[in-house]
Amino acid sequence: MPRVMQIHEKIRRLRAFYREEKRMPGYAEMLKLFDYRSKNSVFGLLQKLEARGYIRKTRGGKIMPTSRLTGSIKLLGAVQAGFPSPAEEELVDVLSLDEYLVRRPEATYMLTVNGDSMIDAGIHPDDIVLVERGGTPRNGDIVVAQVDGEWTIKYFQKDRKDRKTVRLEPANAKYKTIVPRQSLIIGGIVKAVVRKYR
Repeated sequence: MPRVMQIHEKIRRLRAFYREEKRMPGYAEMLKLFDYRSKNSVFGLLQKLEARGYIRKTRGGKIMPTSRLTGSIKLLGAVQAGFPSPAEEELVDVLSLDEYLVRRPEATYMLTVNGDSMIDAGIHPDDIVLVERGGTPRNGDIVVAQVDGEWTIKYFQKDRKDRKTVRLEPANAKYKTIVPRQSLIIGGIVKAVVRKYR
């Protein structure tokens, strides 16, 4: 009986080929890579990989890897943040942080945080925030905003009675609430925070 190769092993082989060759394999190369005998088997596998987000096809039909395939950080499962529990290291997947953190790459940018006005929200000096343009902020969202000509990062709060009044709230008792006097431009909504421990 022939050995059935699991999808994770196929992904591992495809990822290894891509890293070594800096390109995707052709159909003939995939026959050998996955121990297949027909191109229909390769086609079926590619459909599965596309459905799972590992590859995408261009308009011309060319196969391109996604960041999920090219990502290099191993996802080994979960860890308990409460009481310790037994755990086994098991490779669940490999992912890229871009894929995990960024929903709309074309609308996302990063900023380094200066100051401590959002420290109680878990945003510290030298953290990097990922900001997404184009959305409408809701009460409680953390936004990057230009207030009267100066940029800041704060909680967005719109008055429920007077819908025109917007307040920008700090997450540190040392700082005061900001109410725009002349202008307010929302530069985007903070979607993630990245902190590097030294």
